[in-house]
Amino acid sequence: MHNERVRSRLVILALAGLCAGSLVDRSAAAGQAGLDLGRRCKEGSTYRLTSPTRAYYGVVKRSATAYSTPGYRLLARFGRLNVNRVPTVFGVLGAVVRRDCLPAWFRVQLPLRPNGVTGFVRAEDVTLESVETRIVVDLSDRQVTVYSGGREVLRTRATIGSPQTPTPTGRYYVNQRLRTIDASGPFGPGGIGISAFSPILTSWAQGGPVAIHGTNEPWLIGQASSNGCIRVENSVLRRMWSRAREGTPVIIRS
Repeated sequence: MHNERVRSRLVILALAGLCAGSLVDRSAAAGQAGLDLGRRCKEGSTYRLTSPTRAYYGVVKRSATAYSTPGYRLLARFGRLNVNRVPTVFGVLGAVVRRDCLPAWFRVQLPLRPNGVTGFVRAEDVTLESVETRIVVDLSDRQVTVYSGGREVLRTRATIGSPQTPTPTGRYYVNQRLRTIDASGPFGPGGIGISAFSPILTSWAQGGPVAIHGTNEPWLIGQASSNGCIRVENSVLRRMWSRAREGTPVIIRS
């Protein structure tokens, strides 16, 4: 968990390449969204985009509005940058197609309370990208595993939330990455933000967001003693940083 004082010391990570590419032609859209154009496309249908080895995410171009259903019941409005001044990212679960089989709307995971909330944003408002990574946090084993292309590439012990301030379970995604100025501080070299919030600490800064971050108390690794975040050794956090791009699915299970 991040309080106001520490968050004010975070340095923004430059996210290169996030705005490259867009859904500009039929073949490009088909390749990115995995749609079988011309055979199974039905206007207004929602096609699932995720798979065990690939996930999709959308980067807001200028602004985006999320609805409960396409065009109806406003959930939230988002700018190009979030409160930490990094690009706003949604985890993309599916695409609602037009008559020409191009995506009209994306069904997305939102970095909002309640945990796990989803909505729909216009396809034209985001740039669609993909990742082959996945993070699984096992609370019972107090362990974090990173997969790439379905293959395990990193496994480590972690500190998890205490019984009083538990780490929330569910399916989330990496929505931001932030570096710290002082790598010897309580968050180590940085944090990998997750689209989840503490179920207890609702009055904390920014609503009590959850992250995987480093630590200056490595002797607590393997214990249940955090405020809900997942702490790993600083050397491990640096390795995860290079793999856990924005949009990476994060599964936290009990």
